[in-house]
Amino acid sequence: MRNFNYSEIKNRKWDSDILGLIAAVYKEAGKQEMYLKQRPEELEKLVEIAKIQSTEASNAIEGIVTTNTRIKQLVEEKTTPKNRDEQEIAGYRDVLNIIHESFDVIPISQNYILQLHKILYSHMNNPMAGKTKSVQNYISVTYPDGHVETLFTPLVPYETPEALNKICEEYNRVIGNMEVEPLIAIPIFIHDFLCIHPFNDGNGRMSRLLTTLLLYRNGFYVGKYISLEAKIAKNKDLYYDALGQAQDGWHEGTEDVVPFIKYLLGTVLAAYKDFEERFALVETKLPTLEMVRRATMNKLGRFTKQDIHELCPSISISSIEGALRKLVASGELKREGSGKTTCYYRLK
Repeated sequence: MRNFNYSEIKNRKWDSDILGLIAAVYKEAGKQEMYLKQRPEELEKLVEIAKIQSTEASNAIEGIVTTNTRIKQLVEEKTTPKNRDEQEIAGYRDVLNIIHESFDVIPISQNYILQLHKILYSHMNNPMAGKTKSVQNYISVTYPDGHVETLFTPLVPYETPEALNKICEEYNRVIGNMEVEPLIAIPIFIHDFLCIHPFNDGNGRMSRLLTTLLLYRNGFYVGKYISLEAKIAKNKDLYYDALGQAQDGWHEGTEDVVPFIKYLLGTVLAAYKDFEERFALVETKLPTLEMVRRATMNKLGRFTKQDIHELCPSISISSIEGALRKLVASGELKREGSGKTTCYYRLK
């Protein structure tokens, strides 16, 4: 079986890009801590939006979908699941809530990961919920002509429990002994988790939940206010490309995990930048029209009313629509499409 020794990480020489990303994330995390002390009540609105976006995006990556209205109702626990997709969405919501509320008392261990996986499937009858895989799984791609290509073969089922236990032990040891920078150890742990692919179903969603958990436990709380899952979903080709590059040679221990580390740290940094942008709008007490105007100035290219609502969570969708109409009428914005396809872009 593949060997895991996270102490070897400290002997690696990391390039300037990775070191720069780490320094930038720490800088943004420090700024966020200062912001949170200034306006904690206003920022709670960002938390609810991020929960909805995270639940929707992480499931959508795996083809698990429902309507925007149903997603919101499910996340806010104002309805019960109507079908299999909604059962899976409700399970993701439950695990995300547990991480938000209790991250500091959730150990990184095989037992607790299995418990979280069981909760992920608690709204449906899945006999493999909370158990490692019983059959060999594959990471594959289906092309437009219908043929399927295997990109990576994860560990076989009988090796999986031991491997999952080992990466948890290694992670806890190097973090506990302060041997390895957490922003290096986290993506390496997540990458190994994805290469082990420990479950019959739910590996991708569990990896994103564990990413949030590990970041929270190390003091990086940006995922509470800005959805990391939504950022991954928006550019999922980049996610799969980085993962594919880093998987080559994994079984032999010769993989180059740098592409995946850069991808994950870049995503975290982008989320912190978004947080700062949204905080600036929350902080300033301006009339609705002016807040929406400033929000549109932060958007490049085409954007939707939902994009503006993400930046201005304290303003209702109907008020945002009214402000956008005024900006179109004044000639500041151009509107395209209708209904769900409606979008806007700035003219000046």
